[in-house]
Amino acid sequence: MSSPTNPNSEPSSKKITVKRPNEKEVYKTLNTNKIYIPVLIGLGVAVYFFLEKVDIPIFLEALGKSNWLWFLAAFMMLMARDAGYIYRIRMISDDELSWKSSIYIILLWEFASAVTPSVVGGTAVAIFILNREGLSLGKSMAYVMMTALLDNFFFIVFSPLAIFVSNSFDFTVFPVISADMFNEFVQKQGLKGAFYVSYFLTVIYAIFFAYGLLINPRGFKWLIIKITSIKFLKRYQKGATNTGNEMIIAAKALRGSGTSLWIKAILLTFFIWIARYLMLNCLIAAFTPLDAIDHLFIFSRQIAMWIVMLLSPTPGSSGTAEAVFCLFYAEYLRAEFCAAVGILWRLFYYYPYLFVGALILPRWLIRVNKKRKEKK
Repeated sequence: MSSPTNPNSEPSSKKITVKRPNEKEVYKTLNTNKIYIPVLIGLGVAVYFFLEKVDIPIFLEALGKSNWLWFLAAFMMLMARDAGYIYRIRMISDDELSWKSSIYIILLWEFASAVTPSVVGGTAVAIFILNREGLSLGKSMAYVMMTALLDNFFFIVFSPLAIFVSNSFDFTVFPVISADMFNEFVQKQGLKGAFYVSYFLTVIYAIFFAYGLLINPRGFKWLIIKITSIKFLKRYQKGATNTGNEMIIAAKALRGSGTSLWIKAILLTFFIWIARYLMLNCLIAAFTPLDAIDHLFIFSRQIAMWIVMLLSPTPGSSGTAEAVFCLFYAEYLRAEFCAAVGILWRLFYYYPYLFVGALILPRWLIRVNKKRKEKK
């Protein structure tokens, strides 16, 4: 396939077609049997830590003395986060999605994310779900791309803020890693190098993505086709063409979105992620009295911890998250039960989506298939 000589050489009137999400592959992901893999990995790690790292009597004593109001606050943060997600998807659809549809979308999107590795994500599944809820393919792609851009923007804004806060209050967001946990290179370099590389790549990705979605989608398509014209990347050119077409259709669907919508969406995204992070603050506070600086420290470190979880090859970072938790928060929790609190943290924000998703998936499939039959 010959690539266009410039970004604007492709006639705007030319019909743009895209490859729809592979329904067979999507259903492989949206499969209730998928919950067993992350659950078994997580349980395996949990059992290991309980046997090797947790003094159960001391943990039970600490649990009995804990402040249960903070557990309630952690639950409220979790509910606030989900409410934010639901409201955001409905808002950016200009209320085309009903509240019921929005709830199904978010819970199934979280389920898809929980059963796939973080590096893979559930983009194709999210597009499929939105499309099945009655949105056009173009709008489905547009809203998934928009939310991805918004989430990256949070990371771009709050990462330097976390570094600034850590420098201002003389603490570090990068814990020291021992040689018995990671290889020698990582031990020497710590997480700082990985953090800055990840941050740089996120910024480049976000700029490139925003350029395609908001400024020049045809230029975006031309560029990725040009890049995949290189000999050793030739095999990816067909996929690049489809991605370029998706960007053009998504950009067209978002055309006319006012500045106020974007501002509201950005603020809502900040609210969602802040609530997500504060949930852990509340959970640790249940066991340990914290002051304002402590809360800043715990919140800031989550940004660094997220990098480790994003690089995890396991579904939903299962196992990895439990394993690195005490590396980041040992200062605030006794060694005898730190790992147990890490498992509690995962029980709050990860495992529920596996089981809720598995429960509502059959009902959702009946619902959307009934909708499709009624339209016919």
